[in-house]
Amino acid sequence: MASSVRHAKPGDVAAVTALLVAALEGDPVAEWLVPDQRERHNVFQRLLAVDVDHAVEAGDVYVTLDWSAVAVWRRHDLDTERRAFGDHHLTTFAGRAAPRFDELNATVRGYRPDAPHHWLSWLAVQPGYGWSAADELLRQHHRTVDRTGHPAYAVVTNEGARDLLCQHGYRPDLPLHLPSGPMIWPLQRGPRAAAPPTPASAG
Repeated sequence: MASSVRHAKPGDVAAVTALLVAALEGDPVAEWLVPDQRERHNVFQRLLAVDVDHAVEAGDVYVTLDWSAVAVWRRHDLDTERRAFGDHHLTTFAGRAAPRFDELNATVRGYRPDAPHHWLSWLAVQPGYGWSAADELLRQHHRTVDRTGHPAYAVVTNEGARDLLCQHGYRPDLPLHLPSGPMIWPLQRGPRAAAPPTPASAG
C-alpha cells in the first residue's frame, strides 16, 4: 500500500510554516509565550520559518500527502553543534517575548537528555482534523529511530498530542509547569530493536 506520508522538500518550507502557525492558534503555551494575538502570529511566523528551513535541510520533516498534519524531528547527535535557534534568533525574531521563550527552553532543557536521541520538535494537525491524522507521520520516523537504537523524546502542549504519543509507545512523565503559565507534558519512547529482515526463501 502506498504511503500517505512524504519528506518535506525545500519548496515546502512556507507551507509547513503556515500549517504550524495555524495549529498554534489557541494553543495555551503559544498564548503564554506571546499574549497578543497579532504579535503572536508574526513572532511564530518568523521563528518557525527559520526552524523549519533548518529541519528540512536535515531531512527530518514529514507531511501527509493531504497536508492535514506535519511532524518536525531533530537528531540530537547531529544538531548539538548547529542549533537552529540561538540567542541572536530569539532576540531578533521574538522581540519582547524572548524572555518567555528563554523560560520555556530552560524548562524543557532540564528534561532533555545529553545522550543521543531523536527529538520531536513539532507535531501539528490542521484545524478541523483529529490527532489520528498524525499517526502515519509518527510510524514513518519511528522506523528510522528504531534502526539507530536511540530513544525518542517529546514535550507537548496539549492532552490530545500526549494521548496520541502514548498510543505509539511513549511513556509520559509528570507534567512540567511553566512559570505562571500552563502545563506541558514530557514523554519518552525507549530504544527499540529494529525488526530483522525477512530471510529470502530458496527458489
